Amino acid sequence: MTTKYIFENPAFFWLLVLLPLAIGWFVWKRNQQQASLKLSSSDGFKLDTDWVSKLHPLVFILKAIAFVLLVIAIARPRTVDESTQTKTTKGIDIALAIDISPSMYAKDLRPNRLEALKKVAADFIRGRVTDRIGLVVYSGESYTKTPITSDRSIVLSALSTLKYDTNLENGTAIGMGLATAVNRLKDSKAKSRVIILLTDGSNNAGFIDPKIASELALEYAIKVYTIGLGTNGNALSPVALDGNGGFKYSNVPVEIDEALLKQIAKTTGGLYFRATNNRSLKAIYKEIDKLEKTDVEELKFTHYEEKYRIFALIAFALYALAYLLKQTLFKSFI
Repeated sequence: MTTKYIFENPAFFWLLVLLPLAIGWFVWKRNQQQASLKLSSSDGFKLDTDWVSKLHPLVFILKAIAFVLLVIAIARPRTVDESTQTKTTKGIDIALAIDISPSMYAKDLRPNRLEALKKVAADFIRGRVTDRIGLVVYSGESYTKTPITSDRSIVLSALSTLKYDTNLENGTAIGMGLATAVNRLKDSKAKSRVIILLTDGSNNAGFIDPKIASELALEYAIKVYTIGLGTNGNALSPVALDGNGGFKYSNVPVEIDEALLKQIAKTTGGLYFRATNNRSLKAIYKEIDKLEKTDVEELKFTHYEEKYRIFALIAFALYALAYLLKQTLFKSFI
């Protein structure tokens, strides 16, 4: 909640320009009303001005202050308390299907494809504050890393630990990765369900045809955005394991089945993107973030409290006091 002080009719403050004119008029009129007497000597007179005569400008001062307060009052000062309440009216459930085959360690993205993806995907997850997100990984087979959840910390933790799993079969089972993601979302009650499927290769493993998996996604009204990850031409990629369990690298052609990925996206009403470097990968996730927005209703409550009364009351009190003084104490002076 925020509180601020405002004036509903600030144009009335222009009336204050009359105050200097009134002061000038008062001084001029006072000088005009003072009589003068020329004497050769004032030695025989006792010059002693009584305190009442010294205070006779008080009436004008009271009126001037009252005028200022009255202008403030008609300008309608008020305090405004504003509070907002947001209500999510349309939630989105998102499954990230990520390829973790050895080729994801290719170095055409910095420091490699998988690490670049993890960084960008983490930023994407942090930005989806009102949605539920799950994580599916696949290479030659697939499994659910985290179910669909609103706890972003769980998904981010699981994402940070992604790496090539030697217990999985080699290959790239795009159909199985997509089917597993569909299985995670098919029972969702969300208004919108989305899969973001990323791969750097072609479907060469698994027992589920990607086209059948995409038709299954269409049946459950699940939209699929597909991303092909990898530069054009050759890339320094893993080709074998060395004696210490690390990868041996060599320049190999980048082979992404773009026709398949485009068909999956088209079938389900999604879009296909190609990420050839870190910058384009980041831009793709930003674009998907824009395309899949959660509808949020913002309710704003505003409370006004008028403050002009106190200024008006003090102004009238000062005018009354000035009138009383004029009719009594200063009657002979003003």
